[in-house]
Amino acid sequence: MTLITSLVNKVSKAFSKPQSAHLLGISLRQNSLAYCYIPRTEKQPNSVVSASRCQQIENLQGDFENTLSDFAEQQKVQGQCQLILSASQYQIIQVNKPDVPENEIIGALKWQIKDLVSYSPEDMVLDYFYAPKQPDGTEKLNVICSSLMVLKPLVDHLINEDIYLTTITVEEFAFARLLPFSEDAQLMLCQQPDEEIFIIIVKQGRICFQRRLRGFAQIGSKSEEELSFGAIDSLSLEIQKSTDYFERQLKQSVIKAIQVIIPISCEEYLANKLAENTHLSVNTLALPDEFSSSRHLAAAIGATMEDTMLFTNEENE
Repeated sequence: MTLITSLVNKVSKAFSKPQSAHLLGISLRQNSLAYCYIPRTEKQPNSVVSASRCQQIENLQGDFENTLSDFAEQQKVQGQCQLILSASQYQIIQVNKPDVPENEIIGALKWQIKDLVSYSPEDMVLDYFYAPKQPDGTEKLNVICSSLMVLKPLVDHLINEDIYLTTITVEEFAFARLLPFSEDAQLMLCQQPDEEIFIIIVKQGRICFQRRLRGFAQIGSKSEEELSFGAIDSLSLEIQKSTDYFERQLKQSVIKAIQVIIPISCEEYLANKLAENTHLSVNTLALPDEFSSSRHLAAAIGATMEDTMLFTNEENE
């Protein structure tokens, strides 16, 4: 069992109230908190009712602890909660799979990556997912790492008798849940407001590749004309680098489609220009109808779509 699962369980057990069927996704971001709340009934556990709501709460000081505390006290929500960390609260690195039994991988990884991340092994909370096997047969893991000192106060401030925190996850997994299942590899270009853009490649419901781009956090402030001055060409180049690595270096299947979810006023224009540059099918990712006007809250919506694996990996229990 990972440390964060133990931490969540320890705090949650302080409340004996039965778990609600309602779903709650909370996304921490640089300047705000986004949440999606989906009430469900026991008779219709998979239904989305009219009371569903998505909102954004400003957090200009970056004070996640007090913002979560205020949220838990003031918002009339309850249910099973998935918390999405801000990009500044975790790191993702790729390493060779340690040569140990599966149930010992977590412990081995702490010492294997200790010089590659900014957390000490004693403060480290991590989980992992498999990367595509290398052409030479090498097995690699993508390790997602955070700080226990950072996570514990968030858990303490969020949980109350109405909110049951089940999972702590990251943006990449939340966005991947928005993509319909496909046997083919699909590239997603994703962003949350004021955060950097990142690329993920998803195949058969699994993340096969992830890469965060730098320098695009303020793309939402640009007009169509300003985007044409270089931003679109730069994004096209980054997409090309990612597809070349995935297809040629990793010897994976050819990417035929790109899905864009960048909540800016010029999103359609951006997608059309990327299609011209990449010569691929580029579409703005369609959200469920009830959330079509909440594209800026997509990560929180994704957290309510389906259970994510991060920090609740059963193989590590």
